[in-house]
Amino acid sequence: MMTGVDDSSVYRQYADELIRYATALVGPTDASDVVTEGVLDAFRSAEWDVVLNRRAYLYRCVLRRALTLRRSSERRWARERRVAQPDVERVSESSVDAHRALSHLSPQQRAVVFLTYWQDLAPEQIAEMLDVSEGTVRKQLARARERLRSVLDER
Repeated sequence: MMTGVDDSSVYRQYADELIRYATALVGPTDASDVVTEGVLDAFRSAEWDVVLNRRAYLYRCVLRRALTLRRSSERRWARERRVAQPDVERVSESSVDAHRALSHLSPQQRAVVFLTYWQDLAPEQIAEMLDVSEGTVRKQLARARERLRSVLDER
């Protein structure tokens, strides 16, 4: 089993890029928590000692934590919506910034968009990092682009 010293050096090596990645997935408020929980999940994993591509494994753990956070947030939002005043109407904003547009995407779509445009990775590299097929990456990217177009056209 690896020692804590080795784990902390792995964390220090990838922490900054994982925070940027998580910020794209869940926003700046929750990014550090998602990274911390994802990294701890990785370190506690029975397979951590035999993982060959630790960077990719950490990215997958952060994505899983982002998905968990999204499901939890959606459940909380649904509960709050049920008790909110039915006649309260949201005011639409006249401009849509990048973060707001990205918030309409699923975490996996955000991950693919982030890794494609911010990390400049090819679909095959993203597929390896996220442990999905290259076709899944291309499909998620196409869906994300279409969703972003529709969100931006709504303004």
